[in-house]
Amino acid sequence: MVVRVAQPQCPWDLDDGGVRPKKAGARAVSKVRAGVLAVVAAAVVLSGCGVGEDLPPIPEGIPPGAGTPVPAIDLDAPGRTAVQLRGWAEEQSDALGIPVVALEAYGYAAAIMARSRPDCGIAWTTLAGIARVESKHGSHGSSRLDADGQVSPPIRGVPLDGSPGIQRIVDEAATSDPAEPVYVRAMGPFQFLPETWQRWGADANGDGTADPDNIDDAALTAARYLCASGGNLTTPEGWQQALFTYNRSTAYMNKVRNHAAAYSVGRRA
Repeated sequence: MVVRVAQPQCPWDLDDGGVRPKKAGARAVSKVRAGVLAVVAAAVVLSGCGVGEDLPPIPEGIPPGAGTPVPAIDLDAPGRTAVQLRGWAEEQSDALGIPVVALEAYGYAAAIMARSRPDCGIAWTTLAGIARVESKHGSHGSSRLDADGQVSPPIRGVPLDGSPGIQRIVDEAATSDPAEPVYVRAMGPFQFLPETWQRWGADANGDGTADPDNIDDAALTAARYLCASGGNLTTPEGWQQALFTYNRSTAYMNKVRNHAAAYSVGRRA
């Protein structure tokens, strides 16, 4: 079963370089009834894209807000514990443009860290912001999330082959001939390097395996890594340090911040 977000198909995507269309001038139509129906249909579609809505402004500064509080759940329940957050996730999935299963994963990871690392203060909004930038919540390309949080087909980054602007990392284990090196690729919805995953990978869904292609496991692993890197993520310094450890790019950090800040006030960026 594939989990899909019920949302209007907007005729532009600001993240992909789209531009919101300018208002067109009045145009006479020969069939008034058809024209009225077309206008009504367009209004329904565009209302879900932020046109005509009084959306709250996206807050400035860092760290981004914590968003809707994660309700208390039994963190030690067997199986995929994150499913206890289904109601919380369903209430905001459409407005945020985030699949329900992904929201459950982010909320669960934040709840786990609130218990194990209360000094960290990582919010689910930060995890959601990272996953939005890295993989559009596991939906990059043809990939989709299933009901258990598994991303299929698996998402892999570009080969880290030392091309301009790209780090060079050889996959020593997979390279049999030094003359034909196999290069490392980032993995999963949070785009972990294999070395980082080997150290920080966590099993969040109770299946006994830490899988970078499972959004539950990936979200908790990201939370652990960020808390270890930044310390107190409720401070500007700690949050920025954590994000720079994840990806040392100011442009990247700003993209994550914008999405996370939008999620914190119940909207998409």
